[in-house]
Amino acid sequence: MIEVSNVSIPLDRAGTTGPQEEAALWRAVCHRLRLRRDEVSALEPRRRSIDARKKQSICLLYTVRVELVGGKEAERQLLTRLRRHHADKNVRTVSPQKSQLPGFLGTALPPRPVVVGAGCAGLFCALALAQAGLAPLLVERGQDATRRTAAIERFNRTGRLDPESNIQFGLGGAGTFSDGKLATGTKSPYHRLVLEEFVQAGAQRQILWDAKPHVGSDVLPTVVTNLLRKIQDLGGEVRLGQRLTDVDTTGGRVRAVTLAHTDPATGMLIEETIPAQDVVLACGHSARDVFELLSCRGVALERKTFAMGARIEHLQADVDRAQYGPYAGHPALGAAPYKLACHLPDGRGAFSFCMCPGGYVVAAASEPGGVVTNGMSLSRRDGTNANAALLANVFPTDLPGSDPLEGVRLQRQCEQGAFAAGGGDFAAPAQLVRDFLDDVPSTAGGDVVPTYPRGVTWGDVGACLPDYVAQTMRAAIPLMERQLHGFSRADAVLTGAETRSSSPVRVTRGADGQSVSTRGLWPCGEGAGYAGGIMSAAADGIRQAEALVKRYNDDTQA
Repeated sequence: MIEVSNVSIPLDRAGTTGPQEEAALWRAVCHRLRLRRDEVSALEPRRRSIDARKKQSICLLYTVRVELVGGKEAERQLLTRLRRHHADKNVRTVSPQKSQLPGFLGTALPPRPVVVGAGCAGLFCALALAQAGLAPLLVERGQDATRRTAAIERFNRTGRLDPESNIQFGLGGAGTFSDGKLATGTKSPYHRLVLEEFVQAGAQRQILWDAKPHVGSDVLPTVVTNLLRKIQDLGGEVRLGQRLTDVDTTGGRVRAVTLAHTDPATGMLIEETIPAQDVVLACGHSARDVFELLSCRGVALERKTFAMGARIEHLQADVDRAQYGPYAGHPALGAAPYKLACHLPDGRGAFSFCMCPGGYVVAAASEPGGVVTNGMSLSRRDGTNANAALLANVFPTDLPGSDPLEGVRLQRQCEQGAFAAGGGDFAAPAQLVRDFLDDVPSTAGGDVVPTYPRGVTWGDVGACLPDYVAQTMRAAIPLMERQLHGFSRADAVLTGAETRSSSPVRVTRGADGQSVSTRGLWPCGEGAGYAGGIMSAAADGIRQAEALVKRYNDDTQA
C-alpha cells in the first residue's frame, strides 16, 4: 500500500460539499503520483488538517493511503518511476497493521474482574476484557444515556439535581456531554482502535482522519449505548445505578467490593458485597466519595497538579474571522477552534482547555450547593458562541498541609463560593472580560450572551477562585490576545467556576498497573490521575485491561 502525505488542496478547489472535496482529493493524489484515475483501485484518507497559516490562501492538507489496480508490482514500479524522476519523501510504502489485544490463554476462567465506572476508561477497559473472554462486571453509579439525558434536562429547567446521574455521572462519563473531542497530545498504539470502535458504534466516519476529530454531545449517547451493548454481547455484565461504597482490602489486597443501589419499588438503599480479586478503578475525578473511601482503606494516594478557572465565551463568528480571515464561514472549514497557552515570568501559566466551537456552557454540578461549569457542542457546532475553559494550574505546593485530598477541598470551596455568588438555585456568577481585567464586578452583559442554562448573576468571578488563579488569568488574557485577535474583547463573558478539568488526586500505581499499596486494585483513567481526555482515558483503559490479561496468562502458564 502507498501512503502519500502533505497532499494540499487549496480551499477554492475544495468546493462547498463533501463530494466536491473528495473529487478534488482524487485529482490531487493522481496528479501527485502521475497516475490515471483508473489505475487507482482505492483511496483512504488517514489525516485531514487545515493549514491556515496564510489567511489569504488556506489549504486542506491530507495524508492518504492508496491501493493500485496492479497490486504490489504496480506499487514497486510506481516508486521506482517516482524516484527516477523526482525524489518525493512524502510518498512511501506502508504495511497496514491493526492493534491486536491479547486473549485469555487459560481454560478455567479466573474470578471475573470488576470495572468501576463507565466513562471512556471503564468502557474500553471492560470492552477489552470482554473481547479477551473474561466476562467482566462493569458498574456505573449513574444511569443509561436516555435517563441520564432526562435528568440533565430536568436539572437545567428546574434546578433539581440528581447527585447520582448528571453531567459528571452516568454512562459514558463526563465526556458524553462535553463535545466528544477526540484530539489528543498523547501517542498510543490504541488510538486507531478506539476511533474504529467509535465508528462501529455510530460515530461519524470522518473521525478516522480528521486532525481534530469530534463526535458531538448529540451523537455520543448513541455511541456509548452501543459500546455498552457490545460488552454485554461479548459476555460482560453491566450494572447501572449502582455505586461503589466499600472495598475490602484485608491483608493489602482486594478481597471484595460492596455496591449499593436504591430499590425503585421501596426507595430503600440495598447493599451487596461481591467477592473480587481484581478491581479496575475507572471512576471519574468527580467521584470524591471514592477518594475518601480509598483514603480510609489505606490505599496509597498522592497530590497532583490540577487546574481551575472559568468558562470564557466569545461570538463564534469573531473566532472564525480571527482564525480563517476572508474564508471564515467556508463550509469546508466549519466553526474554528483555538488552543492557547502562555507562561508568565513568575513561573505560572494559563491555558485554554476543552474548547467548544459553536457550543454552550453547561451546568456540570454533581453535589448540592456547588456550581460547576463545563462546555459542550453538538455535532454541527452551529451555536452562536464559542466557549473554552480558561485555566491556571494549582500545584501541590499551593495547598496547605499534606493530606492528598486537600485539592478536593479547594475545588469544593470554590464551587460553593460560585453557588453563593450566583444567588443560589445553581445560577452561576458571570463577569465581562473588561471588568475582570479591571478587577471590578460586572452589573450587566453586552453582545455576547451567556449560554449557561441555569442563568447567570453578574458579579465577580475572580472572587470564587484562589487569588493566584485569578491573577494568573488576568495576566494571561492580554497575552492570549496576541495569539487570537479578539480574545480580550471587552464584553466576552467569563462564567465560573470551572473546577473539574482534571483530578487533584492520583491513585498511585506501579509499573505493573496495580496500586502500589493494594494488590488487585488497578487505578485507571482520568479520575485516578492517568489521563486527560477521552482518547487518553480510553487508551489507559485498554492498557490496564492488557496488563490484567497478561497477569492472568502469566499465572496460567506458571
